[in-house]
Amino acid sequence: MDVTTRTAVAADRAAEGEARHRTSAGVFWRYWTGSLVSRLGNQVSVVALPLIAVLTLHATAWQVGLVTGAGYLAWLLVGLPAGVLVHRLPLRGTQVAMDLLRGAAVASVPVAAALGVLGLPQLVVVALLVGLAGVVFDVGNSTFLPSIVAKEELTVRNSLLSGSSAATELAGPSLGGVLVQLVGGAAAMVLDAVSYLVSAALLRSLPRAERPAPRPGGAGMWRQIREGWHFVTRHPVIGPCAAYATAVNFVSGGLMTLTPVFLVDALDAPAAAVGALMATGGLGSLVGAVLTPRVVSRIGSGGALRWSARIAALVTFLLPAAGSGWAVLLFALGNAGFAAGVVVTTIVARTHRQTHTPPELLPRVMATVRFVSWGSIPVGALLAGAASTAWGPRTALLLLAVCSLAGPVILTAGSLRRRRDLA
Repeated sequence: MDVTTRTAVAADRAAEGEARHRTSAGVFWRYWTGSLVSRLGNQVSVVALPLIAVLTLHATAWQVGLVTGAGYLAWLLVGLPAGVLVHRLPLRGTQVAMDLLRGAAVASVPVAAALGVLGLPQLVVVALLVGLAGVVFDVGNSTFLPSIVAKEELTVRNSLLSGSSAATELAGPSLGGVLVQLVGGAAAMVLDAVSYLVSAALLRSLPRAERPAPRPGGAGMWRQIREGWHFVTRHPVIGPCAAYATAVNFVSGGLMTLTPVFLVDALDAPAAAVGALMATGGLGSLVGAVLTPRVVSRIGSGGALRWSARIAALVTFLLPAAGSGWAVLLFALGNAGFAAGVVVTTIVARTHRQTHTPPELLPRVMATVRFVSWGSIPVGALLAGAASTAWGPRTALLLLAVCSLAGPVILTAGSLRRRRDLA
């Protein structure tokens, strides 16, 4: 082959590579847009649902805990089988179906309110249905990303997704609080229903994700679940990270219940202020997501994991110290700091799972981690509601802050305590 021919072949290959890169980038941005729109609507509901319970239905802290916990109870019910289902079903079609199911469930709230039949049981059922569909959707979403992004880009793309999620956590609650105050909680839920429809349309436009080839002879569902479980529990990095996530999500579940109750009952904050204060968590998440690549580069993924866990635990003690007037800034600072620490640990741990798990095991590993970690959210939500009913929301927040210390203890008591990098 002469020089001219070799040059032409190289140019053709370069052009093909650039075309593939543009196509891959286009697919990622549609994936990103669908996730962003869906999360924005969902964050409106994060504020709207408990405020509907508190302001419209006059629910107690325990009843708010039921609504909050129902949404995450789904991880205990179908968290483990979800990984097998995602592995077996068409991924894109499953995600679209889950978006449509969530949209229909959320839309039932304003319809029931308009008919004058809205009650607390419906809120619990809606939260449960949205949670069940969300379990399958989230496992599929995490599995889909590595199929459209190069391995070396996963940390950056995960940081972008976490930053975008943080932006929705910043804008969504503020928007939700304003909407609740202006048009009422039930009407505000319309935005969430529309967001799921938009997400479904965008995901429908994505190419079909390739699934790993099934092994000869196949395997039963429970055997596949056990394989994912054993991989997580025996892995020297993924196992401790899953244990940490379980501890920190217990605290997160408690905060989801206590925050609207504490701000409305203890601080007498209006709905718009509640949304703004809850949005400080999104601000912290955004800062954490932006800083994660730089922090990992400077102190390593292991150092980033440990230090962010410590910061998240310590700042939670600011939450029960908050009061009226300027003292409410303590709540904003504590909420933002906790979210920032948690999002750094989430990005680091998720990237490690995606890059160090065999592709055929990834859906089951993701489902197992979510099962044990997100399964603690309804437990934290219900126990926090019970503690608030017994001793008041301020004391319950202080108890949660004490519980948050378990997270950094987990990461510093085992094999991760001296690793600069997780890999």
